[in-house]
Amino acid sequence: MANRKTYALIGTGGRAQFFYKALVSTFKETSRLVAFCDVNQTRMDYANKVIGELGAEPVPTYKAHEFDRMIEEIKPDTVIVTTVDRTHHQYIIRAMQLGCDVITEKPMTVDEEKCQAILDAVKETGQNLRVTFNYRYSPHNTKIRELIMDGTIGDVHSVHFEWLLNTKHGADYFRRWHRDKRNSGGLLVHKSTHHFDLVNFWLGTQPKTVFALGDLMFYGRENAEKRGVTEFYSRAYGSKAAENDHFALHMDKSSNLKAMYLDAEHEDGYFRDQSVFGDGINIEDTMGVMVRYENKAMLTYNLYAYAPWEGFRVAFNGTKGRIEMDVIEASYVNSGGDQALEGAVKGKKILVHPIFEPPYEVKVEEQKGGHGGGDPVLLNDLFGTPDYDRFNRAASHVDGAMSILTGIAGNRSIRTGLPVQVGDLVRF
Repeated sequence: MANRKTYALIGTGGRAQFFYKALVSTFKETSRLVAFCDVNQTRMDYANKVIGELGAEPVPTYKAHEFDRMIEEIKPDTVIVTTVDRTHHQYIIRAMQLGCDVITEKPMTVDEEKCQAILDAVKETGQNLRVTFNYRYSPHNTKIRELIMDGTIGDVHSVHFEWLLNTKHGADYFRRWHRDKRNSGGLLVHKSTHHFDLVNFWLGTQPKTVFALGDLMFYGRENAEKRGVTEFYSRAYGSKAAENDHFALHMDKSSNLKAMYLDAEHEDGYFRDQSVFGDGINIEDTMGVMVRYENKAMLTYNLYAYAPWEGFRVAFNGTKGRIEMDVIEASYVNSGGDQALEGAVKGKKILVHPIFEPPYEVKVEEQKGGHGGGDPVLLNDLFGTPDYDRFNRAASHVDGAMSILTGIAGNRSIRTGLPVQVGDLVRF
């Protein structure tokens, strides 16, 4: 117990629970949570209440402007960053300058300037930065990496990848701070970072050229008006119009959402339950991307956020055949209930089609936990005693950069109508 690593966490919203619950329960023999930091005291007090219910003692709390003082007084080994995406770089860089390693929630950051600043800080400080890509650890995604690594379909030349966010989970990005591109980089950065990282991971390569199209075609007031909607509201809480809206989020019906957000509004004015058909949404909900990789492979990718079901389809075409994978995921709202529902697999199928041979199905056993059993493996990798991993799933700052740079290049391409060279965005 004496040699436990110490962790301070900044940003105690929905995603933070994934880390701090694990630290005080499953990994309390190897790790120790030592402080919370946030702009909102109510939310930190609730985080302390949650860990108290798990048998842990409350930890000291610091407001965001006291970040330096927290590190000076607490001296954590590692800082976990789970704040609004646009602020990730501030805390990553400052923590490393003050001598801490960092674990950051994805995306690492939201644009090329902030990415460059992070890369420079890693080089200057020599500190370690990890990015949490739990989808790498999902057993079915690891299996695809294994099949490709082992040459099952030879050299992979093209990938077709379609991701569907449904009207529960997909809509949630349009209620929250993510709806402003300055905060999140849009879905090509915030959500697709998972998907672009998977392609980099599966193929063992990095993006070179990106072209993208995207638009806001379903959410937002203007689109709702075109479909004949006449009743509008700014937020669900206290709104009569929201009572019969399938897209409304009723935080007062979820104890976790109420305590974390509704009861904390008086401090920072953040409304978690904004209407997805309101004004002020400037991220896309419909996107198409083409990518050329360093190994000459090509990707066609589509993401849309108002699908009737949640999940993805991906196909790989190689010199010896084709792999197809279909995955149906459980729908959920972030921090709205059971954490194990996040990315939980309701159905999956992997088919290998060898050239000149009959196709066959590859079976994959799901494990317990979120993201098809990937979450516990990721957490053990971060806080436990991980075994040797031939698939190299632990993601570095370079992996974090390469996943967001596809999305950042996509955003620039949407703005300009031109292809973007990833090598022109940052210097490694």
